[in-house]
Amino acid sequence: MTREELASAIKQAVYLEGDFILSSGKSSKYYLDKWRFETDPALLREIATALASLLPSPPPDRLAGVELGGVPLVTALALETGIPYLIVRRQAKEYGTGKEVEGLFQQGDRVVLVEDVLTTASQAVSAAQRLTNLGLTVERVLYVIDREEGAESNLRQAGFAPEMLFRKSDLGVA
Repeated sequence: MTREELASAIKQAVYLEGDFILSSGKSSKYYLDKWRFETDPALLREIATALASLLPSPPPDRLAGVELGGVPLVTALALETGIPYLIVRRQAKEYGTGKEVEGLFQQGDRVVLVEDVLTTASQAVSAAQRLTNLGLTVERVLYVIDREEGAESNLRQAGFAPEMLFRKSDLGVA
């Protein structure tokens, strides 16, 4: 699938019009419903292939995805690349091991954090900071769609390198 075909397929799958409140708390007249690409195996596979082409060289030691939305993406990308992955919890479990990051890693591992649709990137910044606090090096925050409402600059200001597959304008969303 070409880049243009992928952009068209993603827009067709995810673009909704109406009145929506985003996770950032902002209101919007449109919504990019990530679950429509994250639950479609064929489209998710195409996205994982495209994301794999954006990974740094040499490849990272680990990938990471934030629960819940980042988990299908990071799983698909791990299957595509063979790179092990971590799951970053929104908060540490209050039972069992009490971990805030699931999966095996060592301090100093290089990690690429994988996200879906970012507006302000506050959750991505939080997850990247938690990985950093555990001694991991977050080389990049890789995400599928940038809503062009501050995510890229907020990630840079927090010290993380953003790289998106598409901006909303690439999908023809005004």
